[in-house]
Amino acid sequence: MRQVIIYPGENGYWVAQCPSLPPCISQGKTREEAIANIQEAIELYLEILTEEGRTIPEDKVETILLTV
Repeated sequence: MRQVIIYPGENGYWVAQCPSLPPCISQGKTREEAIANIQEAIELYLEILTEEGRTIPEDKVETILLTV
């Protein structure tokens, strides 16, 4: 499991990124499409790391809400 941040981008698309895997960022016309795209990006990146014998980073991201 990986934590993913999703938010509306400036161009009308939804942006999705995985903070524990910085290369994994994607977008989609809809929220659902962005989620599907980031899931695919994460799966492919983890597959590449495994094939190359590299360490897979842990998902140690913690999110909090601040009142400003």
